[in-house]
Amino acid sequence: MKRRTFIAGLGSAAAWPVVAQAQQAKQMRRLSVLMSFAENDPEGQARLGALSRGLRDLGWTEGLNLRIEPRWIAGGGIDRIRAAVAEVVASNPDVVHGNATPIIQELQRQTRVIPIVFASIIDPVETGVVASLARPGGNATGFMNMEPALSEKWFELLKEVAPGVSRVLVLVNSGSDANLIESRAIEAAAASFGVQVSSATVRDASEIESAIEAVGRTPNTGLIITPGIPIYDRRKLIFALASRYRLPGVYMARFFAVDGGLLSYGPDESDMYRRSATYVDRILKGEKPGDLPVQAPVKYELVINLNAAKAIGLIVPPTLLARADEVIE
Repeated sequence: MKRRTFIAGLGSAAAWPVVAQAQQAKQMRRLSVLMSFAENDPEGQARLGALSRGLRDLGWTEGLNLRIEPRWIAGGGIDRIRAAVAEVVASNPDVVHGNATPIIQELQRQTRVIPIVFASIIDPVETGVVASLARPGGNATGFMNMEPALSEKWFELLKEVAPGVSRVLVLVNSGSDANLIESRAIEAAAASFGVQVSSATVRDASEIESAIEAVGRTPNTGLIITPGIPIYDRRKLIFALASRYRLPGVYMARFFAVDGGLLSYGPDESDMYRRSATYVDRILKGEKPGDLPVQAPVKYELVINLNAAKAIGLIVPPTLLARADEVIE
């Protein structure tokens, strides 16, 4: 072999790792994930884990062909959401995944180009996130967690565990028109159960405390707690107040009952995050979010916390315990 040819061959061989690195960098896709939880919140980690596992099952390996970039939003209200969304949009990921209606609405205010997949939001049509469930249009689609029948189910469960309840306080997340929609659905369902409903819109711990204390000493009062960022952050306070005033409460998601609430009934949130990975996958492979229909929950779970029941002096009927997916003792 001539010296010049040999040296040229060495140069080509030396370039192989560079070429391989360049190809790998080109293949790496980026998914930004906005979470309405603190980073150390087990529920937020569980949902992120479900999303990651769903993507892994579809062939996306973190660090090889996908980079997942979570941002944790807890506390701070709309200003914190707006700042986090601005950072995400400026970074220009391939797809953004988010939960909570205020996060998705802010994303759409700041970008109509970057594809958005949502999980666990309420009525995306009425809140203006999508044009329709079948044909979302625009740059967002995903999985909703609220159906009108849920409100009736919450009253049914509340009356079953505490038959004497005749008044219900509904805590509503401030700054979210989605929760106001949910509150109206709850009020509409109350009439058929002979229950008087009052709603309190809350932004922080002091407003949560004031709202519950205002009804705490009224006999035969129960609670229905809607989801939302300040409510997620202050759920331990809600449980403590419910215990102090002996108020039976119904919550929408499993983690509320696990952390100390009386009982929860609602969609399996981790299942929705796992399913939402299919839409991230399809968008990364070239499909448009506006062509992918919004999906409803397919899996619901009833969780009962017997410690919480004991703390407020309730005995949970055996028939209700028999129907529970999980009983915490």
